[in-house]
Amino acid sequence: MAKDKGGSGLISVGRVAENRRARHDYFIQDTIEVGIVLFGTEVKSLRLGRANIQDAYAGRKGDLTELWLYNVYIPEYSPAKHFTHETRRPRKLLLHKREIVRLLNAVNRDGMTIVPLSIYFNDQGRAKLSLGLAKGKNAVDKRETIKERDWNRQKQRVLRDRG
Repeated sequence: MAKDKGGSGLISVGRVAENRRARHDYFIQDTIEVGIVLFGTEVKSLRLGRANIQDAYAGRKGDLTELWLYNVYIPEYSPAKHFTHETRRPRKLLLHKREIVRLLNAVNRDGMTIVPLSIYFNDQGRAKLSLGLAKGKNAVDKRETIKERDWNRQKQRVLRDRG
């Protein structure tokens, strides 16, 4: 996470929030970087590193050509007393129409879901969202993933100790 040169503690480039639970609960088939429509106070709050996307999801709202992000918590920016935003409002996502159609077709046809993986600021200082096209895991799949991860750790320990 890169900080501002002035030492103010603001995030100029880097990750703001990450949904670690998504990779545990879902098989991520595909990822895509999208823009997000935000108010000024939301951007300032994100620059302070405050956001929560654990319970968030993406879906359509009315029109088939728009994708929206629901249930993301971006706290109010306290210095802005009169111009505050709603903390859990639906936020419009910026994608090309063909990308929206592709994602929504996968959701309808294959029973997949669209989950946000992280919110970050890119090199140009713009807020971006990483979305994942995901299929849900059941308890057996989660146990297999944990076993595989533990086995890989043990292999790395053995290789490190011997070599």
